[in-house]
Amino acid sequence: MQGCGGWLPASSALWSSKSGSAPGHSESFLHMEMSVVFSLPGEGSFSPLPAQCGECGPGYASPLDAMKGPREEIVYVPCIYRNTGRGKPDFLATVDVDPKSPHYSQVIHRLPMPNLGDELHHSGWNTCSSCFGDTTKKRNRLILPSLISSRIYVVDVGTDPRAPRLFKVVNPEDVFWQCDLGYLHTSHCLGSGEVMISTLGDPAGNGKGGFVLLDGETFNIKGNWEKGDKSPPMGYDFWYQPRHNVLISTEWGIPKCLGYGFNPNDLKKGRYGRRLNVWDWTTHTYVQAIDVGEDAAPLEIRFLHNPDAAEGFVGCTISSAIHRFYKTECGDWAAEKVIQVPSKKVKGWLLPDMPSFITDILLSLDDRFLYFSNWIHGDVRQYDISDTRRPRLVGQVFVGGSISKGGPVVVLKDEELQSQPEPFVIQGKKVAGGPQMIQLSLDGKRLYVTTSLYSAWDRQFYPDLIRDGSVMLQIDVDTEKGGLTVNRDFLVDFGKEPGGPCMAHEMRYPGGDCTSDIWV
Repeated sequence: MQGCGGWLPASSALWSSKSGSAPGHSESFLHMEMSVVFSLPGEGSFSPLPAQCGECGPGYASPLDAMKGPREEIVYVPCIYRNTGRGKPDFLATVDVDPKSPHYSQVIHRLPMPNLGDELHHSGWNTCSSCFGDTTKKRNRLILPSLISSRIYVVDVGTDPRAPRLFKVVNPEDVFWQCDLGYLHTSHCLGSGEVMISTLGDPAGNGKGGFVLLDGETFNIKGNWEKGDKSPPMGYDFWYQPRHNVLISTEWGIPKCLGYGFNPNDLKKGRYGRRLNVWDWTTHTYVQAIDVGEDAAPLEIRFLHNPDAAEGFVGCTISSAIHRFYKTECGDWAAEKVIQVPSKKVKGWLLPDMPSFITDILLSLDDRFLYFSNWIHGDVRQYDISDTRRPRLVGQVFVGGSISKGGPVVVLKDEELQSQPEPFVIQGKKVAGGPQMIQLSLDGKRLYVTTSLYSAWDRQFYPDLIRDGSVMLQIDVDTEKGGLTVNRDFLVDFGKEPGGPCMAHEMRYPGGDCTSDIWV
């Protein structure tokens, strides 16, 4: 753990925590008042708004208000054909998730992109709860950055939410020339009305952490968000929290190294990330690096949803660990490992020690539960984080993976399981791949899962996934005591697509969700 001698932020926080609690002992979010404080674009002060105020612009006044939002009826899912050999463009699928609908768990619309080889990955919104209170804003555009082509698609989901249409394309050469960045990943809307997209590297495929800033109305490139002469060596995901004057980003790896698959020889050579990178939100400058271990590859990062909380969690893929990050009493940031998923001794796999590969994490909107997926081991986990320093496992379910019985992998030593799990079969289909992207319903009772990570890695680790296509599953959540149960009535089989089997990735609800909305 890092003490007071760490690298302090370049400027003091504009907004400080109101709870005054010590790191690791934040006040219970469940006892928050049902009101919100927010910053209007261009203002530096906060003023309260009641939780119910009629038409208040996009999103919700607070995370607890969001939990009372309507049940999801459709979900947007990027679907990928790159590396499948099928010569089709990626597309955005609209999936019906309304159990009362005759089209329940079916793809009801497909919007193909106009180019090949994009590798659609993560998506975001033109505006979200960070703009709550601004009645001029509407959540009506979905931002689709492309991981490989560095192209940005802006999709109109407001005119007909069940049949999205293409609104604008930002060409990769504009990203390259105006920002000297490439390999686009996470998109977040800002309270200013702008859209910000993180990157993995520069146009040549070298590692470089940076951010592309788009105008929130025209979606023209405004330039780089970051300022100053310091930048992290890699990039990936990010989350910001203005009340603590901070943005924290993560690192996957060097694009030109990981782009063709996972090479174990790249380990120990500094080609995979190991840092959480801390930025001063006001000055846009890089101020601190937090080391979470060699070859950790920290991917998805989530602050607690309570905007007063100065802490959160990050999932480290290769090291298969969850780290809690937090603001210290000295004003800088530190991290501590709070969950370690043990590797398994195996034969018949790429390496003799098989990591779990934590590839996605999220937090329920009441900050009570942490969920994550182990893409290689094949399980989804639920942890009670009432004590953020001591997460407690309360739910687990296997829905695929590499260690199921009858496969090529034999587990020689396992610190957690007594025997290898049975192959996961649902509605007569044996699921290829492992659980990867996850998304939680607003009320926290349904967890959706897809099985594709990234097409080059899908092809390497799960060849059957490329052949048979990925799936989308739904897991019922016990929000009282904890517990996960697969909903056997729900299956979206992307192996049956008209254009042939494809890879389904991240999921978004039209009204926002716990991984896209940030309260400021």
